[in-house]
Amino acid sequence: MFDLEEELKKLPDKPGVYIMHDKIGTIIYVGKAVSLKNRVRQYFRASTNHSAKIKRMVSKIDYFEYIITDSELEALVLECNLIKEHSPKYNTMLKDDKTYPFIKITTGEHFPRVLFSRKIVHGTGKYYGPYTSAGAVKDTIELLCKLYKIRTCNRKLPADQGKERPCLNYHIGQCSAPCQGYINEEDYRKSIESVMEFLDGDYSHILNSLTQQMQQASENMEFEEAAKYRDLIASVKQVAQKQKITMDDVTDRDVIAVASDGQDAVVQVFFVRSGKLLGRDHFHMSVAEGDTRGEILSQFIKQYYGGTPYIPNVVMLQEEIEDSEVISQWLSGIKKRKVNIITPKKGDKEKLVELAYRNAQMVLIQDGEKIKREQQRTVGAMEEIAGWINLSGVRRVEAYDISNTSGVESVGSMVVFQDGKPARNDYRKFKIKTVKGPDDYKSMKEVLTRRFKRALESSAGFDIYPDLIMMDGGKGQVNIALEVLGELGLSIPVCGMVKDDNHNTRGLYYNNVEIPIDKRSEGFKLITRIQDEAHRFAIEYHRSLRSKAQVSSVLDGIDGVGPARRKALMKHFMEIEKIRHASVEELMEAPGINRGVAENIYNYFH
Repeated sequence: MFDLEEELKKLPDKPGVYIMHDKIGTIIYVGKAVSLKNRVRQYFRASTNHSAKIKRMVSKIDYFEYIITDSELEALVLECNLIKEHSPKYNTMLKDDKTYPFIKITTGEHFPRVLFSRKIVHGTGKYYGPYTSAGAVKDTIELLCKLYKIRTCNRKLPADQGKERPCLNYHIGQCSAPCQGYINEEDYRKSIESVMEFLDGDYSHILNSLTQQMQQASENMEFEEAAKYRDLIASVKQVAQKQKITMDDVTDRDVIAVASDGQDAVVQVFFVRSGKLLGRDHFHMSVAEGDTRGEILSQFIKQYYGGTPYIPNVVMLQEEIEDSEVISQWLSGIKKRKVNIITPKKGDKEKLVELAYRNAQMVLIQDGEKIKREQQRTVGAMEEIAGWINLSGVRRVEAYDISNTSGVESVGSMVVFQDGKPARNDYRKFKIKTVKGPDDYKSMKEVLTRRFKRALESSAGFDIYPDLIMMDGGKGQVNIALEVLGELGLSIPVCGMVKDDNHNTRGLYYNNVEIPIDKRSEGFKLITRIQDEAHRFAIEYHRSLRSKAQVSSVLDGIDGVGPARRKALMKHFMEIEKIRHASVEELMEAPGINRGVAENIYNYFH
């Protein structure tokens, strides 16, 4: 159980990102903080004057988690990555999907340029960033081009050398004019190398030079000039901030680190996808006295990747493990392509591993008991269920339900639990196409057939198979699932969640035997959560279809209102009741609704 007051006390006074969840685990808000301790506490203070939106959001929070970072910049970039990945309900989303700026060196050209870029196109040059201030990036590019006389034109060199006169920048001493052949490629490259040294972290020369010029201008009472140098220094310092949350390298990688106190260990896994840190998870492990971090990491990797549905191209560890080569070969065999296990020793990658370790260490210190309880509630409960039916290695479970309230428009739901937790991105819904009326068995057969045929066709979103299928019912439902799997040539364990006369779960049906279960156990509680989630997901989908059908049936009876105008009306008014009570003038505000159609709508409802 999440104890809000206790968790607020544990918040660190460090920069990072906080993630708010609702009662079913959905991420509803992501924010960044210079001090997690101060920022997160503000949400739960009665004295704080929150907006109505924030008050609604806080009322929905069931629990929160956080990731510490090394700087506010890293927190900001991580916040951006997580918001784009999860689209939380209470975050304000950028409609233009604005991204952070980079500085690009076109190293593939004979005479490279220094450019501003908002996206990385690999193979076209070397990128630095991302940075948080577009203005600072533009100032820095302008400064670097002036100092090192880098060209800013788009001419194709050396093919266009001598075809046009040199530009103004050459005449004012800010370009070495490679367009005229006034500088050879070798000397020009030296200037580019100086630019790259600056972007790699050697800022002292430029900062010292700018500081001297600012002081000289100030002594000469040229205060406007001094202010320009002051602003340039601020821009250079802003670009000089280093961060490691987003990388130029788009290789998918998992970053793994462990913290141990000799009895318990917490393994932290950062998920870096397409060069961006998009999430993390932590795992509690019981360890023996004397186990080294390398031994713990080795055991974790073998257990974790033995069941996870996705293996990245690179696994980054905080320290080397003895059997890394054998494990690499094993993972490569599963993935069907090379998987590298590396231990970075320097640079941003090493710092990212260190960040994972510090997060693991913090969790171990603050949340040891909570993690144990969560492990029992999720992974432990899943192992308990698997033990009841004599299975091993059960990590991914799929459960199905049918909803056909009053026999109207039957639908099917598929929910997925991974390691005892709902994997909502893998949920799927089905509108029943071949069955008329309320026939749960035939509807379930259609759903399962469609789901596993798509798996055999390697359709996106359906190409991962479950370790166990759990049917919401007894012998009949289980046999339907086994029949479908048999017809498709698949072998997946299937068990039924049997209910008593009061619609409460009483046992599991597996291999033609009903197995009683302890109703006080974590396994029983997990079965109940799986059943409730499958039912909820089916009911919500069914309700949304009924709502759309009701809107269509009401508006379709109005002269002049077809599918396009019906869609425009609902997008503008959001609810059928608002259309019902709108005036003619208000109706005309909706796109495509002229006075004649508006009067028809108004007269229809009045």
